[in-house]
Amino acid sequence: MDFYIAAIIQALCFGPLVMGLFLSMKIFNIPDITTDGSYTLGAVITAVCLSRGYGLPAILILSMLGGALAGCCTAFIHTRLRINALLAGILVMTALYSVNLTLLGRSNMPLLSHSTIFSWFSVFAVTDQNTLAVLIALSAVLFFAMSFMLQSDFGIAMRATGDSESMVRAQGVNTARMKVYGLAISNALVALSGCLIAQFQGFTDINMGIGIVISGLGAVIIGDTLINLLKIRAIPLMLGCVLLGVILFQLMLAVALGAGVDASMLKLTTSLLVLLIVALPRVGSTVIQLSKR
Repeated sequence: MDFYIAAIIQALCFGPLVMGLFLSMKIFNIPDITTDGSYTLGAVITAVCLSRGYGLPAILILSMLGGALAGCCTAFIHTRLRINALLAGILVMTALYSVNLTLLGRSNMPLLSHSTIFSWFSVFAVTDQNTLAVLIALSAVLFFAMSFMLQSDFGIAMRATGDSESMVRAQGVNTARMKVYGLAISNALVALSGCLIAQFQGFTDINMGIGIVISGLGAVIIGDTLINLLKIRAIPLMLGCVLLGVILFQLMLAVALGAGVDASMLKLTTSLLVLLIVALPRVGSTVIQLSKR
C-alpha cells in the first residue's frame, strides 16, 4: 500500500509539471523541450539554496524564477530570431545542462540533512501522510490560480493566441509577448516540480530531467483523452483531468514495477506506456471505422 501512496505523492510532485506542459502544448501548441532543462534547474537551485541556508519560501520563488527565465530564453529565440519552437527548446535545454552543472558544482548533491517543505509544514506525525497533505494543499492552490488565470482576460488572450495567432494579432494583441509570458509561466511551473521532487527524493542529480518530458506528456495525453471523451470545455475541469492523468500515469508505472518489471527498464516502460496511450485512441477509431464498412 505504501508503494502506491509513494506513487501518488510523486504524481502530485509532477502536478506543476503537467500544468506547465498543458499550458505550452495544449494552449499554445508549442512542443517545448526546454522542460528537461528547466525541471533540473529547479532542482539544482533548490539544492544550492538549501546548502547555503536559504529560507524555503525564497527557494520556491527562486526555483520558479529560474524556470521562468529559461522559458523566456526559448520564447525569445522562437519569436525574435524566428527559429522553430522545437529547435529553440532543444538549444536552451542543451545550454541548461552546462548551466546546471556549473551551479551544482558536481553531478549530484544529497539533501537528506536539510529541512524541506514537507518537514517545515508538519501536519501529521506519519511522514507520507504529511507529505501527501502538503502536496494536496499546494496542488489545490496551483489549480485555482491556473483556473483563474486562464479564465481572465489575460488567459483568454493566451488561449486565443494558441487557437488563431493571425486573428488575435489583427485584434491588436502582441502574440510574441503572449508566447513569452506563456513559456515563462510554463517553465516556472516545471521548475517548481523539480524543486518538489528534489526535496521529496532527498537529492538532486544533474541527469534527473532526462526524459521527464515523456512522462509529463503521457500524463497530459491521458488528461486530453478524458477531456475529449467527456467533451469537456471548462478550463477547471480540463486542469482536473490533467492532474488526474498524472496520478493515473504514475499508478500505471507503480503497477508495472509491482508486477516485477526491473527498475532499470523503467524508462523503456515509460516510453511503451506513452506509445500505448497515444496509439489506443487511433487504433480504436480505425477499428470502429472498419466495423462500419
